[in-house]
Amino acid sequence: MSSYVGVLVSDPWLQSQFTQVELRNLKSKFVSTKTRSGRVTVKDLPPFLANLKDFSGTFVENEIKTILDESYPNRHEEVEFETFLLAFLAVQSRKGGSKGATSFLKTSTTTFHRAISESEKASYISHINNYLREDPLWNSYIPINPATDALFDIVKDGVILCKLINAAVPGTIDERAINMKKELNPWERTENLSLCLNSAKAIGCTVVNIGTQDIAEGTPHLVLGLIFQIIKIQLLSDLNLKKTPQLVELAEDNQDVEELVGLAPEKILLKWMNFHLKKAGYEKQVTNFSSDIKDGEAYAYLLNALAPEHSTHVTLETKDPSERAKKVLEQAEKLDCKRYLSPEDIVEGSANLNLAFVAQLFQHRNGLSEESSNPPVSFAEMITEDDETSQEERCFRLWLNSLGAATYVDNVFEDVRNGWVLLEVLDKVSPSSVNWKHANKPPIEILFKKVENCNQVIKIGKELRLSLVNVAGNDIVQGNKKFILAFLWQLMRYTMLQTLNSLKSHWQGKEIAETDILNWANRKVKKMGRTSQAVSFKDKNLSNGIFFLELLSAVEPRVVDWGLVTKGRTAEEEKMLNATYIISVARKLGCSTFLLPEDIIEVYQKMMLILAASIMNWSLQQQSDTESWVSDDCDVSSLTEEISILSIDDGSSDAQNDEDVK
Repeated sequence: MSSYVGVLVSDPWLQSQFTQVELRNLKSKFVSTKTRSGRVTVKDLPPFLANLKDFSGTFVENEIKTILDESYPNRHEEVEFETFLLAFLAVQSRKGGSKGATSFLKTSTTTFHRAISESEKASYISHINNYLREDPLWNSYIPINPATDALFDIVKDGVILCKLINAAVPGTIDERAINMKKELNPWERTENLSLCLNSAKAIGCTVVNIGTQDIAEGTPHLVLGLIFQIIKIQLLSDLNLKKTPQLVELAEDNQDVEELVGLAPEKILLKWMNFHLKKAGYEKQVTNFSSDIKDGEAYAYLLNALAPEHSTHVTLETKDPSERAKKVLEQAEKLDCKRYLSPEDIVEGSANLNLAFVAQLFQHRNGLSEESSNPPVSFAEMITEDDETSQEERCFRLWLNSLGAATYVDNVFEDVRNGWVLLEVLDKVSPSSVNWKHANKPPIEILFKKVENCNQVIKIGKELRLSLVNVAGNDIVQGNKKFILAFLWQLMRYTMLQTLNSLKSHWQGKEIAETDILNWANRKVKKMGRTSQAVSFKDKNLSNGIFFLELLSAVEPRVVDWGLVTKGRTAEEEKMLNATYIISVARKLGCSTFLLPEDIIEVYQKMMLILAASIMNWSLQQQSDTESWVSDDCDVSSLTEEISILSIDDGSSDAQNDEDVK
């Protein structure tokens, strides 16, 4: 293991907002200033921050002073390093963008300054009222009045948030699992909020810094941050070639299509916008949803291109930005696209609301040719992959994003190829394992530097005892899907076992293995007086879901409503009902799971193991340290002799353990 120790911050949340490279650089500058002056005060921060390249050209000293005066009124107060980091985030939150181009989803949840945008609140409430207006809950919860703070009280029981998640990604939550009676006790409210947050993670939200208590207390900036992430996922859901094959029109050749496949949805949205702007004769390039569209000119060109029947030169001829913004929205209203934006939001460059507005324009009228909806075979092949590969990519992508690394992953196969994301993840999974002095931060143009990053990934993987025989960093750089998936599975498995071992690390000096998880689950179900047992995690009898429902009931008897459970023996519909219920009940209990109902029905071995382990993890966390999870007559040595990857019961598994990563 590397002896390198990074910069440590006492607050885990604050630590998670920076990479080790960033922390080292900031710490070095802070210490240098403190050494030179003897101390650093609030008064020293504006010139200090203004000289950092992060803010150079964005803020002048007086602007930074104004921002900091809101949170630090005593200008002579001495500042320590962690306070300096908080001040850095406070200024950064005003840049109109996120911390890093690929971590946009974190924008609203990492803001240090606790003031909220009334305009954003009103827009999000409008979205909720619109999309949930047909829901039976309408009279109980909505419409919500945007002029009040009622939203922050309404979300406290988790029901509206669960409904909003299902509006964004239908079928994510089995609504039978939501506690919806009029008066909920604290336990039932916590269940709903656990279901909400774990389901939010399962659709791609970053909720590292949000807990059930934050929502229960109606903490405004965290509530709005979570809601925006859910809304954003809904609005950008069609921005990919699978959902909207017409997007192929944005590409000029096969290489462009390949690049398009790996782009984040918001980047595809920018590409789509620039595609139409170029055709309309707009000479500038829009690179963000903030400063580049403040003057409203780009919107005027875009609307003229998308809706020529409503086109007008009056908007472009208007010189005052505020007046132009009003005319832009008047034109957009003819397309029923005004919900998210006010003229002030355009002029002030509200990144979140402008993104939502452009996404709404795309949904209503993308302006792409219907002829491109059937791309050539060569294009189609680029976006086609087998179901198992697609399911694994989805699972690992969501898991990676749940770890709270700085870089958000939109496409596993593309985003890991420079090695940086994997180094960030390894730093989360095994703190201080990464030597950041030898890491190359994106953007990386030189192939050798990508290989250098990936070689360090392989080196750390071997130190963690992952099976990486005849594997080199170049395999990652080349985008070898089989290897990438196998590597991530091993890393996920390692993290899972380490978590369980941390709960029972003194269990007779042995480490928990996969067979222990299976035997624990069987003992739990048997102790409950049930007869179902799992021979292995690829036992086809698991497809009806009964075993996992009995396991959930064994660890928390009140969590399963057996009146909702089907026998699941024959009809696929019955199995699907049980599978969706299992996932929602597990999340409601507090388990973080990323599997799909199909994984249970098809008895996908890896996902069965992860599901059982997540239930075991929750159960062990509830037990006292003195409670044994191994029965007195259990042969300890027999439980631990098998520790090979996915050799659950007979030394074999799918594709010979996928040959691990060979």
